[in-house]
Amino acid sequence: MSTSTSDWGDWLPRAVADATPDTVAVWYLGCNGFFLKGSEGTTLAIDPYVGLGDPPRTVRMVPVPFDPDDVEEMDAILATHEHIDHVHGPSQAPILANTGATLYGPDDAVAVARDDEAWTDEWDVSAEQLSEVAEGDTFEVGEFTISVEPSYDPDSTHPVTYVIEHASGTFFHGGDTKPADEFAEIGDRYDIDLGVLAFGAEGNIPDKETGEPVHTKWYSDENELVRAAKDLRLTRCLPSHWDMWKGMTADPTVLHHHAASFAYPENLEIVEIGDRVDL
Repeated sequence: MSTSTSDWGDWLPRAVADATPDTVAVWYLGCNGFFLKGSEGTTLAIDPYVGLGDPPRTVRMVPVPFDPDDVEEMDAILATHEHIDHVHGPSQAPILANTGATLYGPDDAVAVARDDEAWTDEWDVSAEQLSEVAEGDTFEVGEFTISVEPSYDPDSTHPVTYVIEHASGTFFHGGDTKPADEFAEIGDRYDIDLGVLAFGAEGNIPDKETGEPVHTKWYSDENELVRAAKDLRLTRCLPSHWDMWKGMTADPTVLHHHAASFAYPENLEIVEIGDRVDL
């Protein structure tokens, strides 16, 4: 499906461009998308998606918060895996074309951009702007050090997670991961100040082929999310993705009950699309 015109005009890209954070500012874009901006001005996007889904199977339930053509400053886009709401040409290729940013992602995610959607043919994007990464890689983007770590997302062919280190703190983005065996070790190795984990309900979603409702679970439930946050030793945990798809939406405030008896996460950051939090 094509992207839609922003419901909010250009205020969100302008807010990012105008921001001068003391640490790292983080804006939630709905679904699993985020903008990050560091104190020195480096700007990242993670899984930004402004598409409408594919009704009636996937129906977008939140506003379209920005138009990709309005994004004039971006150093890199990070893709966690190959699904359309994480790698999407109409949402991301114009940002690369406008800014010269690089898309980083695992092989199957980059293959969507390079082969399936032919970004270099359809937009003013060069092959050098599409960069494959894999678990164990570490690279620098401006003031950020980005480490690629494992994920457990059985619905994806090759998902990864990202640990983004900055002088003022460390940010984790889990993509659509559920609890992974590697998370306890990641929690030992990094001091994660703010971590994003996908959260949602189970529902009946129309099958791609038949259109018949099929019992579906795409994201962590309450106990799974808290288990992942506990293993990662998240100081602050921000649940994402709960707002996006009709039939998969959930209430993130219920997580307070599930997290109350655990040492981690120490705090839950419950945000809505368009909200900003800082490290």
